[in-house]
Amino acid sequence: MKPCKSAAFAAVSVLAVTLTATSCSGDSGTAESEPSSSTATLGDRPRLPTYKVATDVSFDSPTLTRAKKAGKLVIGVKSDQPFLGYQDETGTRSGFDIEVAKMVAADLGFAARSIEFKTFPTSRREAAIASGDVDLYVGTYTINEERKKKVGFAGPYYMAGADLLVRKNDRTISGPYSLQNKTVCSVTGSTALLEMQKKEYRTTTVSTETYSECVAKLLAGEVDAVTTDDAILKGYAAQTPDKLKVVGAPFTEEPYGIGMDKDDKALRDAVNDAIEEHDANGDQEKAYDATLGLSGSLYEGAPLVERY
Repeated sequence: MKPCKSAAFAAVSVLAVTLTATSCSGDSGTAESEPSSSTATLGDRPRLPTYKVATDVSFDSPTLTRAKKAGKLVIGVKSDQPFLGYQDETGTRSGFDIEVAKMVAADLGFAARSIEFKTFPTSRREAAIASGDVDLYVGTYTINEERKKKVGFAGPYYMAGADLLVRKNDRTISGPYSLQNKTVCSVTGSTALLEMQKKEYRTTTVSTETYSECVAKLLAGEVDAVTTDDAILKGYAAQTPDKLKVVGAPFTEEPYGIGMDKDDKALRDAVNDAIEEHDANGDQEKAYDATLGLSGSLYEGAPLVERY
């Protein structure tokens, strides 16, 4: 296991990459291929790893029993976060969270073709887990004590933190305290927006319904920065690395975990084992480099898994 480290921003050359992920239709979909590597073959493009599917997996977990009977593992994810949890117009899923989901599923005995991804927004995560609509949830899901009263968490597998997305040529913004007399955009009701509204920052805030709207305002010069978890911001930076960058000065800590039934300790232990194994063997770093790493940020290792 590795100690908790915050992700650092570093400028590197970024090349376009085609991400191979799960094919699906509509709001959910069943994977149709193995958790395969990227189809990239040119230059030094980062390549997605492959994940060996475990056989004869057996432990006392009602969730695993249900999934085996159904012949599929249902995983809740996000679909609007580029290079993190994203679904394009063809239904293809891609991103770091999607890869984490696939590597954990493989350790539980499910190949990519046996995963059904379902999109659930933040507000419906706990309900989806409690009702059994999903077996696991992997989607920028911050572990905290209040949520642990409702769901179980494995991880964390990544330590995010609220950060700032700015225009590439902006050298005036180095962190939240450099936003005096500037305008910052975030999603209505987000913790990052509430933080920025504190008097100590002396900044003007603008709220929208989606982060993509904030990014559009940033590119148009209507706001000076966008704030939310750095993992989400890195995805947008990776989309347009010639125009946007992440400041790289997180001012909160957001440990991302994998949500599941609160009382299924056997499953939680197994998923924790998977997280540790795929960090140790380099799979997570390879997945990160081919997704969020395209923003220019370096993989700093998974945080220390918190077992309870």
